[in-house]
Amino acid sequence: MNFGIDRLLSEPGLRTPLEGKRVALVAHPASVTRNLEHSLDALIAAGVTVSSAFGPQHGLKGDKQDNMVETADETDPTYNIPVFSLYGEVRRPTGQMMSSADVFVFDLQDLGCRIYTFVTTLLYLLEEAAKAGKSVWVLDRPNPAGRPFEGTLLIPGQESFVGAGPMPMRHGLTMGEMGHWFIEHFGLDVDYRVITMEGWQPDGQGKGWPQDRIWINPSPNAANVNMARAYAGTVMLEGTTLSEGRGTTRPLEVLFGAPDIDAKAVLAEMERIAPSWLQGCALRECWFEPTFHKHAGQLCHGLMIHAEGPFYDHAQFRPWRLQALAFKAIRSLYPDYEIWRDFPYEYELDRLAIDVINGGPGLREWVDDPAASPIDLDRMATNDETEWRDAVEPHLLY
Repeated sequence: MNFGIDRLLSEPGLRTPLEGKRVALVAHPASVTRNLEHSLDALIAAGVTVSSAFGPQHGLKGDKQDNMVETADETDPTYNIPVFSLYGEVRRPTGQMMSSADVFVFDLQDLGCRIYTFVTTLLYLLEEAAKAGKSVWVLDRPNPAGRPFEGTLLIPGQESFVGAGPMPMRHGLTMGEMGHWFIEHFGLDVDYRVITMEGWQPDGQGKGWPQDRIWINPSPNAANVNMARAYAGTVMLEGTTLSEGRGTTRPLEVLFGAPDIDAKAVLAEMERIAPSWLQGCALRECWFEPTFHKHAGQLCHGLMIHAEGPFYDHAQFRPWRLQALAFKAIRSLYPDYEIWRDFPYEYELDRLAIDVINGGPGLREWVDDPAASPIDLDRMATNDETEWRDAVEPHLLY
């Protein structure tokens, strides 16, 4: 199969509209061709006039480890073009940045999760391009989590840099498809083009990620496809006191870890409360000691998620519900446990991090309400998932 960048390079006719135009590239370390050449090098070698580059959160080089670790603007030492940071002094491209090119080529590998900030970066770019009369091209790449949708919709008024609009946590779209939905939903008047993939099957043999392409971290903690599949659930741990495995070699692949929780007891409680929500993966008891971040230097007891190999069922695996169930089981076993972490999250100072992450307080309230059942959360999520499916179906390209 071919990604958007591969088609743009191999089909000269696709590049014809770029002749005589200044082109800006939005990229990160996973922005590579089939032959692992970075898109910046490949486009310039193909004769495209690249006049500037942009890096999203974690930077063009992908070297920034954690949330709220900013990247400065710089000049590319090889091509002597400006490299603007969209996670530094600004999140939204400024007028000066927009004046650096005529066409903005977006080539970011996404994880298929609303909170992964590349989604919001695309929206901000489209909005500023509409104001400035610029063109935006998306070189499409796979959604490694595939087509399934899961989670409640972000509530209007709860928007943030990790919540671009009323979409569920696991949105099921490629970035090219997402751009089409943004344009319709927000009423944007912008010249937009998607260079589609060739041969991608969202629910095919690779279940989202093509088996003939290697995985490259789009951000430091996105180390493999297992993480990408689990992320729509495990990212919620960032809003808790529980470890998500940062400071280990498998971050965001654990259901939780903590020095003062019996993980085996939590798993038994999860099986009692909602056994069907554990389907589609295997959960393995594990121990780890983070070298940094939460519980650094302390032995943590947790559960490892294996949404891979013979344990993975693409249709059955529901990471958002699985993570919610883990919280519910912990609350059941440890009623007074301080699950929710009160700290600034993505520069949102007035809301709990877990509410920012989920686009509203509904999940937290469900966890904390002893009378709330799995049926209650499932009903909320199912209604929202149906609404989302209806909204995006006209924009699906594959």
